[in-house]
Order: sequence, then structure tokens, then C-alpha cells
Amino acid sequence: MPMLKVSHITKTFGGLKALDDLSFSVEKGEIYSVIGPNGAGKSTLFNCINSIYTPENGTISYKGEEITNLSSNGVASLGIARTFQNIELFSRLTTMENLMLGRHLHMKTGLLASASMWWRGSKAAQEEIKHREKVEEIIDILDLQAYRDKFVSQLPYGIQKMVELGRALCMEPDLLLLDEPAAGLNNEEREDLIFWIRDIRDEFGITVVMIEHNMQMVVDISDRILVINFGKKLAEGLPEEVINHQEVINAYLGQP
Repeated sequence: MPMLKVSHITKTFGGLKALDDLSFSVEKGEIYSVIGPNGAGKSTLFNCINSIYTPENGTISYKGEEITNLSSNGVASLGIARTFQNIELFSRLTTMENLMLGRHLHMKTGLLASASMWWRGSKAAQEEIKHREKVEEIIDILDLQAYRDKFVSQLPYGIQKMVELGRALCMEPDLLLLDEPAAGLNNEEREDLIFWIRDIRDEFGITVVMIEHNMQMVVDISDRILVINFGKKLAEGLPEEVINHQEVINAYLGQP
């Protein structure tokens, strides 16, 4: 059973087909990259997977369960987390506070219980300690210790990208959707990101689906690659197969 299965989905905007009868599947433990020219439908695909959009046709299944018509919160509660092409963080909160927001799906105590936080033996206080321990683990993994108590608005762009990745990891997902994670990063930050993505897969068993324009990174890190153009599947396969595919070279790499 695939971890993620997309079957014949179509999504249109004003008559323009952003996704056109698109199908593919992702196996558990894969790093699966989605590439294509600007406007090919890549972010629309992610928006359909995590229910920001609902496709007009087709189905999306996760671990054998159809999720096409679930809410975004419903999809997240099943274990699917996402980062965005444009960073979606709360700039007036600290790194720690932004990461704690990633724990909200796992929080069981309500408002009244939270009022008893002053007593360390309370259920709410014990839960808070548990969540902070998880956040500290993610901070250590992504080497964010120096930025723990800094407001996100004060952080360099590359660090903000890591904080967004950290917040997604704090949700403890089984499937992680990364939308252009290397955009705006320098070479050193990109190398660190490659290391962390591999570590996320190998150490935590998280399946990764990634949209990325940096072809060298895609080839270096991917188990398989899907190429889409005008919302349609253009090619799919191992990295060496895809980069040597003539239609991919013509459409994506811009070579005759």
C-alpha cells in the first residue's frame, strides 16, 4: 500500500487546468521530488493534498484512506505536515513559540485546565513540559539553539526556513510536504538542508515529498522524481532516468 496515492486529479481555475488528470504514488520512506516549470501546477498539487483546494475530479488517499474531501485540520491530524513556498510564520513570536504552535494537534488540555498551569503537578503543566521537551528535541536536531528566544522577524531568511521546517516536524508527521525548501538558501545552508532531510527520513521514518527547483539538490537527494508540465505528468522515475529524458530536457531544462 502506498503512503500517498494521487489518482486522476484535476483542478481548474477559471477554465485553466492547473492539474490535468494527474496520477502518481509515493511509497513509505521515500524522498520523492516534484519538479516542473513555473506554473506547472506543483503548489496546486500540494494545496490539494492538504485540502486547501479540493480537486474537481479524482481522489487522494493516504495510507489507504481517502482524504480528498477532508478539512486541512483533518488531513494534518492524520499525520501530514507541510512547509510553504512563502514562509508562513508568526513574525512577532519567538522561535520557541512558533515551534510550540506545531504541537497544537497533540494538546489535550483545554482552557480551564491550562489555568492550573501554575501548579507543576497539574495535568496541563505536565503536558506543557512534554510538548516543550519535543520542541527542544527539534531545536537540537536543526541546530536552532542560538535562536530559541529570538523573534522570528529578527532572524535571517535561511534560519526562518529552518524554523518553518521545525514547526512542521513538531507535528510529528509521517508524511512531510516541503514546498521549495531550498529557495533563498546559500550553498552552505542548502548542504545542511540536504543532511537534515535525509536525517528526517532515516532517523524518524518520515516520508518526504518535495517541490524544488534546484536540480542538483533534487538529483542528490531524491529516490524518485515526478515531472509535471501544464498540470500533466511529463515523466517519472529514478533521478538519472528523469534528467536524461528528452521531453524533460526540452520542457524543464530549456534545451533543444
